[in-house]
Amino acid sequence: MRNLKLLCSVAGAALVWAVPVVAQDPDAVADDCSDGGCIVGPAIVPILVTASRGQPVTIRDYTGSFTVVDADRIEQRQTRDIADLLRDVPGVAVAGIAGQTQIRLRGSEANHVLVLVDGIEVSDPFAGEFDIGTLQADIGARLEVLRGPQSALYGPDAIGGVVAYESASGRAVPGFAARVEGGTQATVNGALRYGASGDSWDAALSAVVVSTDGQPNARGGTRDIGRDSYTVSGKGSVNLSDSLALRAAARFIRTEGQTNDSDFDSTSPTFGFTIDSPGVTFTNEAIYALIGARAEMLEGRWTHDLSAQIAEVDRETDSPFGLTSASEGDRVKASYVTAFNGGGYHNLTFAADYEVEGFRNATPGGFAFNGRREIEQIGFVGEYRYSDSAFDVSAALRHDINDLFRDATTFRVGAGYRITDTTRLRAAAGSGVKNPGFFELYGFVDGRFIGNAALRPEKSTGWEVGVDQLLGNSASVAVTYFDSELEGEIFTTFPPPNFIATPANRTTVSEQRGVEVSLNAQLAAQWSLDAAYSYLDAEENGVEEVRRPQHIASAALTWTAPGDAASATLVVRHNGETPDVAFTDPSFVPVRVNLDDYTLINLNARVRLTDQLSAFARVDNLLGERYEQVFSFVSPGRSAAVGVEARF
Repeated sequence: MRNLKLLCSVAGAALVWAVPVVAQDPDAVADDCSDGGCIVGPAIVPILVTASRGQPVTIRDYTGSFTVVDADRIEQRQTRDIADLLRDVPGVAVAGIAGQTQIRLRGSEANHVLVLVDGIEVSDPFAGEFDIGTLQADIGARLEVLRGPQSALYGPDAIGGVVAYESASGRAVPGFAARVEGGTQATVNGALRYGASGDSWDAALSAVVVSTDGQPNARGGTRDIGRDSYTVSGKGSVNLSDSLALRAAARFIRTEGQTNDSDFDSTSPTFGFTIDSPGVTFTNEAIYALIGARAEMLEGRWTHDLSAQIAEVDRETDSPFGLTSASEGDRVKASYVTAFNGGGYHNLTFAADYEVEGFRNATPGGFAFNGRREIEQIGFVGEYRYSDSAFDVSAALRHDINDLFRDATTFRVGAGYRITDTTRLRAAAGSGVKNPGFFELYGFVDGRFIGNAALRPEKSTGWEVGVDQLLGNSASVAVTYFDSELEGEIFTTFPPPNFIATPANRTTVSEQRGVEVSLNAQLAAQWSLDAAYSYLDAEENGVEEVRRPQHIASAALTWTAPGDAASATLVVRHNGETPDVAFTDPSFVPVRVNLDDYTLINLNARVRLTDQLSAFARVDNLLGERYEQVFSFVSPGRSAAVGVEARF
């Protein structure tokens, strides 16, 4: 806490980002900010859409840790699942099985990460987190990740940070684009997109289909675990006048697949292990929509934005005997944001959010309460930002009023200072809060998982400091140290005499600290390198937190032919030894285990056949590494695909 207070009072040091630092004209005002860039004078500067509740923030002015992955990077790596792309982001740990893929930022829990898709909050209100495995890469999309507590801007769910996925507008990627590929395990992946725009409007519509027979995921298993995933999305905007614009976005996701159960026979030698379970399947379906209006006054310096969004998420698991579990979650959220730009130096923002989350446990059999429950919340945000040619500072304060929990106040402060044209320092500190989830409060299946209505929200405070260094005109390196504490962590207990699972708040403090390093380098005219490394020490009362490897590293080496006639990318990812828990004790009290470290190598290539048509191929897990991300769930082995893409 003494270090936290010191950093709050002396916010003069600065962090890093893995992009070149650009000198800023303090009198320049962003004329237009959209599709990943701001026009500032004659230049286009990349932006962070989620870094402020008001105007987007140019990356040279942001005072926190972030990573931006643009459409070119996604295309170079031939990434189809956004979860795989996040494996190359510092501070992010990914663990996936059929039906649920989790992400953890800086040692936080999976439900501590806020995920936004086209500005829509997409987490399942019942589960409290988003299955990132259902998010497929649209053509022309981009991704940004803010690390560190963001509750001061976005409220609960943002203790670890924010992951924001943005599909391309019709103005950014006009015309038709199509991609189709086929590969091993009877895999078919297709994407279709159309974008159009006029003087005062733009619109885009896209669809993505993924189908695969999959591979076995049980130790020694033979049952293939396949899936079919369908995504349809659209977005658009229209300028009704020079000062008034409307926008809308919508997305439908449906994923169907096979999965396996654990062996619950206490007399079996595989008790507690994943085993082939014929007929066991899952279905996840979600609908998201947003509408908004934006008005500008004082030549664009004072803006007003009003938006409303909805989310409806249904999940179920089936067996040969019928439906075994199901949940329904929904969210309605309205926001008003007003921001004032004081001539290029000062920016002041106020925001108000109203949100109602509802859920229903639809598990059949009368073993759980099947009625509907709701939680209502109102949040107020005040934010200030200052930027000049050398110094940047930001501060945000939020107060949340809950109808079920105590009101919560969270903060975030940060500052950056450019020592030279090639060196920037930054420091930031903030707090976060996470409300208990519905199934934690009310249980899931009576007699197997009992809820605890007395749970209180988890609270976190943290700080970070770092440096970003340009190495000539062709490389940059970023190093960040972070430290945070989580109080009241919610965990599952198995109290005697019945040892039935139930959640509780810990009385000890969970600590997360570590180092993030990233490197971007143009090695030669045709060669570039992106690399990242994360070290994490996450402990609860001296015991390592599960599914948080201490060491994660990745590197992507790309070769591009002159004129972009062809390209090839080699991606190497290393995941260190990871603690996990196994339910191999008949009392169902978890047993701690360690999952082996693993290294994956992916290789892909692309060649341009004509101005509109290109062909590509890739091999994932080239060496056929056998590994587990979750205890006894074997992850996919080697796979390959070839395909074509057309744009016209």
